[in-house]
Amino acid sequence: MTIKEKDEKFFGRGNPPMDLEVVKAEGSYVFGADGKKYVDFLGGAGVGNLGWGIKEIEDAIKNGDRPSYIYPNFYYKPWTELAELLAELTPGKLQKSYRMTGGSEAVEAALQMATMYTGRKKILSVEGSYHGNTIAALSVGATKKQEKFPNLLSGCEKIQPPLNKEKLKEVESLLSGKEVAAVIMEPIIINMGVVIPEDEFMSGLNRICKETGTLLIMDEAITGFGRTGKMFATEHFDIEPDILCMAKAITAGHAPMGAVITTPEIDKKVGGEIGLYSSYGWHPLAVDASLAALKYLKSNRERLFRNIEQISKSFQEEISEINFPKDPEIRIKGAAIGIDLQDEEYASNVKEKALKEGLLMNTEGSSLLFLPNFQMTREIVHEGINLLKKII
Repeated sequence: MTIKEKDEKFFGRGNPPMDLEVVKAEGSYVFGADGKKYVDFLGGAGVGNLGWGIKEIEDAIKNGDRPSYIYPNFYYKPWTELAELLAELTPGKLQKSYRMTGGSEAVEAALQMATMYTGRKKILSVEGSYHGNTIAALSVGATKKQEKFPNLLSGCEKIQPPLNKEKLKEVESLLSGKEVAAVIMEPIIINMGVVIPEDEFMSGLNRICKETGTLLIMDEAITGFGRTGKMFATEHFDIEPDILCMAKAITAGHAPMGAVITTPEIDKKVGGEIGLYSSYGWHPLAVDASLAALKYLKSNRERLFRNIEQISKSFQEEISEINFPKDPEIRIKGAAIGIDLQDEEYASNVKEKALKEGLLMNTEGSSLLFLPNFQMTREIVHEGINLLKKII
C-alpha cells in the first residue's frame, strides 16, 4: 500500500492534500521524497517566518534541560520569562498572556474574555475572514464556510469589505446599541489575500470601540512577529487593541503554540474567573522553541526587517513584469504578498501547475498568496518568480 493509499485510509483531512511528500526543509526550500527541491513561497501558511532549520532554535529543542511536562497550576520560570517577553514585544498596554496550543484556541479564549468582561453577547467580524476551526472561531468567520454547521453561535454579525472611511457609518450603527462585546479582525487580512484596511477605517474603528465600550480583538495568528514589516501588524495603524491573539510564528514553526494577551484592566476582572485551562498549552519543549525563536527575531530585528523591505520591493518589481491574462490587483505589506487574479479557478490552476514546476504557494479565493520567510534572498525570490512566469 502506497503512502497516498494509507493516507486516504487512515488519516483524516479537512482539505485535499497537495501532491507532495516532504522529507526535509532547509532555509527557503522544501525537499520531496522524489528528490525534487521546491522554492517555498508558502512558508507553512505563515508559520515559517525565519525559514527552516534555524540552528539556534533546533539547538534549544535538542539540548534543552527541561522537565517532560509541567502541570498548569505549578510555577515554571520559562512561562513567566516568555510572558514577559510577549508583553515587551506586543503593542500598547497589553501585558497578561495566557497559554494556548494554537490560533483557534487563542481566538476562542479572546471571545470568552470579551463576553465575560462586557457582559454582552454579540461579536462583530469581517465577512470572508478566517479565525480558526472551533465553533466560536467558525461563527465569526466566513459565512460561506458555515452552511454545514447547524450549531454555530448566535449574535455574530459581519461587515463587508472594503474597510474604508465610508464603512465607519455601518460600524457606528452596529456598535451604538452597546450589545456587541467585541470586534475581531486581522489588522492586515492575510486570509483574504492580503486585504489592507484604510488608515481612516482603523483609527475610526478604534475610536468607536472606545466610545461604545466595545473591545477590539486583533487576531495576529499570521500577521504577528514581523510578517507585515512590523513586529505586529497592529502597529501600522493608530489603534490600541484590548486583546491580541498569537500563534504560528511564535515558535517559527518548530513546535505547536498559541497565546492570547490582554490588558491589566481586563485581566483584573476576568482573570480569576475565566479558567482557560490547557493541558498542553505552552508545553516545556514548545516554550524553549518559542524563547529561542523570539530571541533570535529580537536580536536580528534590524537585519531581518531590512530584508523584509527588500523582499517586498523584489516581489513588487518582479510580479509587475508578469504578463497575466487579466491585470491583477497586487497587494503587498512586508512579506505578505497577495495577487488577485480575479478568477478563482484560474488561481487554483496556477497553484497546481506551480507545484509541478517546483514552486510552493497558497491561494485564497481568486488570489495567489505568498508568505516568504524573512531571510529569503533576492536570488531565491527571483528563482521563484521565474517559475511563476514560466507557468503563466
